[in-house]
Amino acid sequence: MKIVDITKEFIFEEDREFDSAHASTLVELANGNILVAWFGGSWEKGADVTIWISIRTSKGFNRPICIEKTRTVAMWNPVLFQKEDGTVMLFYKVGVTIPEWKTWVITSSDNGETWSTPKELVEGDCSGGRGPVKNKPIRLSNGDILAPASFEGETWDAFVDISEDDGTTWKQSEIVPVRRAGYNIQMVDYPYSKHRCFGKGVIQPTLWQDDKGEVHMLLRSTSSKIFRSDSTDNGRTWNLAYATSLPNNNSGIDLVKLPGEVLVLIYNPTDNLPNYYKGPRTPLIASYSEDNGETWKELVTLEDGPGGFAYPAVICNDNNEILITYTWKRERIVFVKIKYE
Repeated sequence: MKIVDITKEFIFEEDREFDSAHASTLVELANGNILVAWFGGSWEKGADVTIWISIRTSKGFNRPICIEKTRTVAMWNPVLFQKEDGTVMLFYKVGVTIPEWKTWVITSSDNGETWSTPKELVEGDCSGGRGPVKNKPIRLSNGDILAPASFEGETWDAFVDISEDDGTTWKQSEIVPVRRAGYNIQMVDYPYSKHRCFGKGVIQPTLWQDDKGEVHMLLRSTSSKIFRSDSTDNGRTWNLAYATSLPNNNSGIDLVKLPGEVLVLIYNPTDNLPNYYKGPRTPLIASYSEDNGETWKELVTLEDGPGGFAYPAVICNDNNEILITYTWKRERIVFVKIKYE
């Protein structure tokens, strides 16, 4: 895999209506424009934090627009998904704290120009939030939509929500099994069993389906590695999550499968020892795998300076382009386009 060209730009500059921005998501619209969403406000958890969007046309990104103003508590983690008929779905969380999250959804049938009235994704949803939690859903070869989901309470647990009717209704998969171990371990335990996850567990899956039809996820963890789980029944059940060789600093990741079998993963390649909650969210890199995620090679470093560069989102198109957004120091959102061959 070879990079032909790479461009990078801020979606907005200092002249903006919010101090902090985080947790971006993107989709390429049917008309070729790029739609990006994120949450912005005074700071994460603030009552003024709402969902913002910007659309990139041939002239660049337009001024950010707030599209959800009806709440008096924080909104979090928007996720975009485009259905085959061009309808765009925007999922997001609402709640004072993460364990209290509920998931809401709005739709657009005109490439993000106007949006429907918000509604609960799963009516009567239990606290914790159903549906996608950070990363984009995928459509399987059988037509099902799988949304990567997780709960964050006393423990962290991952699952997927499954829609067999094009996003109208959702059924929860079984929880991904994970073998937890406490923080208070001795260094002599290294290298630890690949099936042990230190701390609370795993969240925020990113999904792909291989050419054999099996579904896989990589997961953010409170351990020092990215974890993985696999499914042979279209995401209904999952095997025991296990550590990969990829370092993880308890920060968000995202992955996309390119046409063919190549995977591209965006993440912070930084270990955090099990007795630490988080490691530094720098550098931020793109790596690729040509063997269904078994081994990885670095493609490009996106950021390597001081500061926090995190929570990437990544998609691809049919023009040999990889499109990425991520948080820049909790102040701005960066858009990257990588042309490859």
